[in-house]
Amino acid sequence: MAASTRPLYPLPCPLKQSTAPSSTPPWNQYSSSTINSRVVQSQRPVSVSVSFNPSGNFDISLFDDEETSKAPPPLPPTEGRYEVVIDNDIINRLDLTPFHNATGITSPSSGKPKELLERSIGFTINYIREDEYDPRELSEFPDIRLWFVRLDAMYPWLPVLLDWRAGELARYAAMLALELFVMNKVFVVYTWLKQNEIPMPRLKAKDMARMLGFGIGDELFDLVDKIK
Repeated sequence: MAASTRPLYPLPCPLKQSTAPSSTPPWNQYSSSTINSRVVQSQRPVSVSVSFNPSGNFDISLFDDEETSKAPPPLPPTEGRYEVVIDNDIINRLDLTPFHNATGITSPSSGKPKELLERSIGFTINYIREDEYDPRELSEFPDIRLWFVRLDAMYPWLPVLLDWRAGELARYAAMLALELFVMNKVFVVYTWLKQNEIPMPRLKAKDMARMLGFGIGDELFDLVDKIK
């Protein structure tokens, strides 16, 4: 059972990125056109395909001969979304209270998934740089990244609730390691959507990955469904 007619290439890691220097980890030293890993379970071979496009196009093809559209710029924030406002003090104290107050989510089991999915969540980061001429992006500041790492550790399914079209998912991913982030979130989000009886959990998890340039085959979800 294969996700596409493309030949499979056995690689040490399912996520690769092209045009990387030789000093980078081995998972960044391969072509970005299509990445496939073969999974063998019992005596029946199952091929799991993961396609990566580093441009982050919204519409990603699993085939090289199909055209893909260029990623548009982020849209304005979704009207009525939950807005989480954080500043230097909140970040330095690793305080998740603004998130709790804005969304009503105070524990991993709290909140109403369907309502949260309908409204989505966004972040306003009021961060004052010590050096006003510091050219770094917000995702490059270690203290900001640490705050998001703590948030992600507490609510690992959060990415599926973010305001994707306004760029919140891409910015959230930039706070973490992208390659590991995507696959980890596909596993977590798919399970969480199923547990909460959200319609079409596979499609939702796939769409989340595609927003960041990764195409996920159904075979991966088939394997997850077999794990008890």
